[in-house]
Amino acid sequence: MRKSTTRLLAVFLVLLLFISFFYSGNAAAQNPKTFMWKVQSKTTTVYVLGSAHLMKKEIYPLNRKIEDAFEKSSILAVEANINDIAKIDMQRLVSSAFYQGDDTLERHVSKETYKLLKKETMPLGIPIELINKQKPWFLALTLESMELMKLGFNPQYGIDHYFLKKTAGKKKIVEIESIDYQLSLLSGFSDSDQELFLLYTLKDLKTLQRETDKLLRAWRTGDVKSMEEIALKAGEDRRLTRIFEKLYYERNLAMSSKIEEFLRTKETYFVVVGAGHLVGDKGIIDLLKRKGYLVEQI
Repeated sequence: MRKSTTRLLAVFLVLLLFISFFYSGNAAAQNPKTFMWKVQSKTTTVYVLGSAHLMKKEIYPLNRKIEDAFEKSSILAVEANINDIAKIDMQRLVSSAFYQGDDTLERHVSKETYKLLKKETMPLGIPIELINKQKPWFLALTLESMELMKLGFNPQYGIDHYFLKKTAGKKKIVEIESIDYQLSLLSGFSDSDQELFLLYTLKDLKTLQRETDKLLRAWRTGDVKSMEEIALKAGEDRRLTRIFEKLYYERNLAMSSKIEEFLRTKETYFVVVGAGHLVGDKGIIDLLKRKGYLVEQI
C-alpha cells in the first residue's frame, strides 16, 4: 500500500492544476506568444510560466523563449518540489488520504453518490475495496490522474518535473508552497465539500479529453481568454464556491505575495505554477499588474 501511495503522490497535485495542460499543434506558429510572463521590478526580473504536472512526451522541446528565460534565471521556484520524495511524511499522507481501521468512504458520502461512484468506476477495474478506503478528495485525484494517463499524459513529462530535473545541482530551488501545505489544504475540506469535489470530478471525466484539447491549444497559442473561460468555469457553480476560493483565489494571493518577495531581490527567478492560477481578474498576473509591476506576456 505504501508503494502504491507513493506512485499516487507523484500525480496527486494534478487535480489542483488539471486545467493547466499543453497542446503541440501547429496553431503556435500563428501566434508568437507563450503562456509565460516577464515581470519586472526596479531591481530584477521574474519569469512566470503556466504549467501542468502531467504532459505528453511530444510537447518537447519547449518553445525557445521558455528555455531562454530559464537559462537567464538563477533560481527555480515551484509550487512544491514533487521530486523530493524524501521530505514527504508518508504516515501523514496515508492518514490524510485513506480511511483508517473500519472507516470507509461509504460512511462519509450519500447513498446516491456512492451508487454513482460504483457505476462510474466499475469499467476502470479498480477494486471497490480500494475505492472505499480512499477519502473523496484523494479518490477524485486518483480518478482524474488515471483518465489523463489513459489519454497519454504522464507525470514523467510534467513541466515542473522537467525543470526540476534540469535544475538539479545547477540552480537553487525554492518552494512557493509545499507538499505538506497542499495535503493540508485538500484534506481539510469538510465531508460535504469533498463529496462535491468528487461529484464534479466524476462529471468532468466525461468531457475531459475535449476540454483538455482546448486547454492545451490555449496554452500553446498564449490564448489567455480561452484559458480563462475554460479554467474558471467551475467557479460559476455556487456549490463549489468555498472550494474554488481556497484552491484558487486564496492561493493566488499568497503566491503573488511570494513572487513580490522575489521581485524585491536582485536575483532572476523562473517561477513555474499552474496555468489556471495566472488567468482572470483574481489571477496572479492581474494581481501583479495592479501592484504596479511591469508585466509582459512573451
